[in-house]
Amino acid sequence: MGKEEELLVALRRVIRAVDLRSKQLSKHFGLTGPQLLVMQNIQEKPGIMVREIADNINLSPATITNILDRLEARDLAKRIRSTTDKRKVGVFLTERGKAAVQDSPRPLQEHFVDRFHQLKEWEQSQMVATMQRIATMMDAEDIDASPFLELGSISEKNS
Repeated sequence: MGKEEELLVALRRVIRAVDLRSKQLSKHFGLTGPQLLVMQNIQEKPGIMVREIADNINLSPATITNILDRLEARDLAKRIRSTTDKRKVGVFLTERGKAAVQDSPRPLQEHFVDRFHQLKEWEQSQMVATMQRIATMMDAEDIDASPFLELGSISEKNS
């Protein structure tokens, strides 16, 4: 097997691990990875604005709006317009949403982050540079992506 094939197999394993975790989350808790990330952001800062959630998890405001539409339809979150500034809409979890976040499993990325922090500084920098280079080689620099290891199908990403 050539080096490029070894690299592609390793990338596929990473993608597969993230995908399996996302499917497990969806099956057992009824939430996609992106939905859970949005809900965790809301829990951390009740009344947070859509733009702020988007900035926090590196997804577009349109994607966050689609996710919120689905969460509201399931009575997990609600958007409330400010009484002092009608242009501002804060996002809050419902009681049902709070329970769902509390019951959710440990994210895959926490395990990854623990191991990553055990590496020496130069190893961390080398890994970041290598992955950024791979993203560039795959023309993926501008793809909407969260800094969390949760993944689903493209249709889930827009949910």
